[in-house]
Amino acid sequence: MRQRKVKNVGERLATFAEYSVADGKKMKGSWKGLFHNENDIYVELGCGKGQFSIKQAEIHPDRNYIAVEGQDTVILRALEKAAAVQLPNIKFLKAFIRDVTEYFDEDELAGIYLNFSDPWPKERHAKRRLTHTRFLKEYEKVIRNSGIVEFKTDNDALFEFSIGEIKANGFEILEYSRDLHNSAFPSKEVTTEYEDKFTGFNKCINYVKFVV
Repeated sequence: MRQRKVKNVGERLATFAEYSVADGKKMKGSWKGLFHNENDIYVELGCGKGQFSIKQAEIHPDRNYIAVEGQDTVILRALEKAAAVQLPNIKFLKAFIRDVTEYFDEDELAGIYLNFSDPWPKERHAKRRLTHTRFLKEYEKVIRNSGIVEFKTDNDALFEFSIGEIKANGFEILEYSRDLHNSAFPSKEVTTEYEDKFTGFNKCINYVKFVV
């Protein structure tokens, strides 16, 4: 979806320096120092307007969260929300991450969230899907042993593809649903803005949680 232009977006982003990270690649291996604690770190790739990660940070004060979003006008909205609640355990990174190993060290993360990622529907673009084997192997490097990946999507074809990639790599599936919001899984309680919109249209949300 095309985002509406925001005036002086660069200047406005700069006012939220307390909640943002200027250069994520320079933080590789030292993210815990940014939070000044030894708590587990979770990353959301493509956080949109921030609702999901902010809520996670609210209900899990004993965890740290890094919310990643590449579009400046979108992450601005997320930063505005974060500033309103003033949580110490969440930071935002404006970036389009193509390789998580450039930003995070081996075993540095406890988990990764992939919420409503771009489906890249054309077959020739399959390698761009964030659940492609190429990406799954990178997640495996930066997530510690027994760490998790959670994936939500409204796109049935992408979900089928993703389950195939997960199984092909031998990852253990812990939770699985083709209708998350009519399941008993707690992941239905923390939603994204996009998720709220589509559940309002009675669209089933596909969900899987697996160990890498």
